Amino acid sequence: MHDIEPYFKWRNYYSAEEDKKSPFYGRNYNEFTFTNKVYNYFIHPQWDNFGSQTLYAKLLIVDYEEGYAIIELIGEWNDCLNNDVMFLKRYFVDHLIKHDITKYILVCDNVLNFHGDDNCYYEEWWDDIKDEDGWICIVNTLDHVLDEMERVQTQHYCEIGETFNDIDWRKKSPQMTYHEICYIRANKIKQLH
Repeated sequence: MHDIEPYFKWRNYYSAEEDKKSPFYGRNYNEFTFTNKVYNYFIHPQWDNFGSQTLYAKLLIVDYEEGYAIIELIGEWNDCLNNDVMFLKRYFVDHLIKHDITKYILVCDNVLNFHGDDNCYYEEWWDDIKDEDGWICIVNTLDHVLDEMERVQTQHYCEIGETFNDIDWRKKSPQMTYHEICYIRANKIKQLH
């Protein structure tokens, strides 16, 4: 896992450590010192710790005009033991909500497991952004991760499912990725009505 880097080709668009509004503003990264772990496995030092013991993130882009953020995740998302969604909400997302970010794309290509508990923090997150036409979209989950997310009914507060599991975001600009997610959401909503 130590050689899986957060996606870096969007750094010419945005750098969280240089954004004064970012929760990671001013961070310095040592490319040669590995300190963060998922269990016994070191992860690349570019990933950001937000309080969880098993889940790490990279804020790939924030667009303050459009009000969205794209966040890449790695590790094990464990709400059952570690309450990871609480850490994600309190120490990361709440900071972005203060700056009017209401649309969240969580890229889960590297989330290896999900252990759900209740969905109170998902509900709180959704309540915080729904009045601003906000949403949370979880993309590219592994099948067993998606099954567990659906088992604890995360889909009541987050856009998840097979429709969002084939997003080839690395070949697009951040804005193209955001517009693709918006398009898929709009079509999904249209089909429901």
